[in-house]
Amino acid sequence: MIGRSRSLSVIAALGVWAATAATAAAADFTMKIAFGTANDIQQQWADWYKEEVEAQSKGRIAVQIYPRAVLGTGPSMIQGTQLGTIQAYTSPTDFFAGIDPRFGVFAIPMMFKGREHAAKVILDPEINRAILGFGKDKGLQPVSVFTYSLANYCVKPSIRTIDDFKGKKLRVNATPAERERMRLLGAAAVPMDLAEVIPGIQQGTIDGTMSGMAVYVNFKFNDICKVITETGDTMIVSVGVLSSAWLDKLPPDLRKIVVEAGENMQGRLNARSREIEDQMIARWKTMGGDLVKLPEAELARMRTVLAPVGEAVTRDNALASTFYRQLRAVGEKH
Repeated sequence: MIGRSRSLSVIAALGVWAATAATAAAADFTMKIAFGTANDIQQQWADWYKEEVEAQSKGRIAVQIYPRAVLGTGPSMIQGTQLGTIQAYTSPTDFFAGIDPRFGVFAIPMMFKGREHAAKVILDPEINRAILGFGKDKGLQPVSVFTYSLANYCVKPSIRTIDDFKGKKLRVNATPAERERMRLLGAAAVPMDLAEVIPGIQQGTIDGTMSGMAVYVNFKFNDICKVITETGDTMIVSVGVLSSAWLDKLPPDLRKIVVEAGENMQGRLNARSREIEDQMIARWKTMGGDLVKLPEAELARMRTVLAPVGEAVTRDNALASTFYRQLRAVGEKH
């Protein structure tokens, strides 16, 4: 029976592959969407994008979805998108900070008052227009920006006070804001790709990481870390980008379709992200995981300690500094 089940699985997989290949062969253009996660708001972006583009292009564009970094590491997928071998890519904005420093501003703590506030700010016409222009001179065309999740800490042993950060080695996405955050908290910042995080914790290379609940649930962090510490100081913001090299090959009507499809999804993506985060919190608890919040006095200490981060990491870069002040000003309106 086991052999028969495996044979059926192989046959089913081959059937899916054949159907996908046939669809791509019948289309005028193929659009590969890549990302490093799965079953989260980035997956939702890819799924909705596929539906919209294939429907509106009437099959002239065939969309293929590649989750869980099957097309490479974060940096390699970004490079592939710039070159046009990958046509669309989504990830937290942090990973684009080396391309345009303004992407790294979202990692500054206390930029937003909460999930709803973050969504209102990034969808504000002034800010949204600015974000969708980032990286255009580097071969990327942003088309969607949306909240991913509040960032929480998974650390062994768990974080219960601000002083617990001291001496810890924590994985970061390598933005200046994250490095400065860790320095001020007394921890060491260790840049690391998502696929390396669990082995890194198991082997003691790092003590933990800061990420969203969907990552902790879908990658089964409960096997190595039972307690997630909530601080609510930082919102992870994701961006969906297209390859400019690929866009340039499309006729004007198809180019318009793929750009507008991404832009038009932003409102429902931000609403859906909050639903997914709530679902992930519930799933974490059913998996035997626990969530703890720092006491209010500790959160107040954390806000005080991290208050200088924004100025410190943007003052030497005119682009980042201007956007930081613009983001703060728009945030105050909401």
